[in-house]
Amino acid sequence: MSFFQMNIAALLIGFCLDLLIGDPEGWTHPVIWIGKWISFMEKKLRKRGGDLRRSALVLTASTMLISMALTWAALGFLAQIHTAALFIGMCVISWWCLSVHGLAKEAKGVYRALGISLEKGRAQLARIVGRDTAGLSEEEIICATVETVAENTTDGAIAPMLYLALGGPVAAMGFKAANTLDSMVGYLDEQYRDIGRSSAKLDDALNYIPARITGFLMCAGAFLTKLDGKNALRIMKRDHGNHLSPNCAWSESAAAGALHIQLGGAHTYFGQVVEKPTIGDDERPVDAGDILHANRLLYASSILLMAVLALAGAIVWLF
Repeated sequence: MSFFQMNIAALLIGFCLDLLIGDPEGWTHPVIWIGKWISFMEKKLRKRGGDLRRSALVLTASTMLISMALTWAALGFLAQIHTAALFIGMCVISWWCLSVHGLAKEAKGVYRALGISLEKGRAQLARIVGRDTAGLSEEEIICATVETVAENTTDGAIAPMLYLALGGPVAAMGFKAANTLDSMVGYLDEQYRDIGRSSAKLDDALNYIPARITGFLMCAGAFLTKLDGKNALRIMKRDHGNHLSPNCAWSESAAAGALHIQLGGAHTYFGQVVEKPTIGDDERPVDAGDILHANRLLYASSILLMAVLALAGAIVWLF
């Protein structure tokens, strides 16, 4: 079995485990330890003082290298035991790197919370977004949830699947480290602008191709889930640049087009209002059901890519 085939086989099993089980509450996850390292290093580097942009390079490099080195060492240890042990380890790491089930579950949690009260909807949304949620209306909560599902289809599904397939668990864990860095320190406000600069730039670079693939997969997924795939493609072509990030609007515009709603606009982070361009056309009011439609796009996009990668693995095996 070639390196690529082994990666695909482990990815397929990990993908199925993620869809069926997700991340069970209370289970140890590598991202938790990556987050602890980032918090520790950030405090240490801030206390040391000096140029925070240089410190940012130390923070980014150390987090990436340690995450990848530990993954490589763990797989090397398992390989010494048996090839089967190595493969099981690859399957588990593939499972850890994916978060399709978890993202859909959190989004559905917002949907259910809104059915109880606006306050509960705000509290549930705060679990999955970095913006301030205290003053959001129901419409804003729905839009924020759809945006989060669309954006994180790239971060939590498509990008890690591609890195797992092409570079194996070591590359995928490196991506998860970069993504965790971006989610913790990659902000534009005064507190994080310098120390998070390199992390944000690295995350942009690593997501550059996956984000564009995600956009097209979402358009295809819209056709398969009986949403408006044609409009998704039209809006994506028009609005994929309507974001402060070079990547986020690809999936967000595809989702907005598929649902015939408008996303984007002003958001509040850490008490500061950040103006963002709008994405999509304001053709109808949003409703809570749009959250469930966004989840359908998440699942459809992920399954489509898994099918393509599995087919590629089968072709390599046959020839």
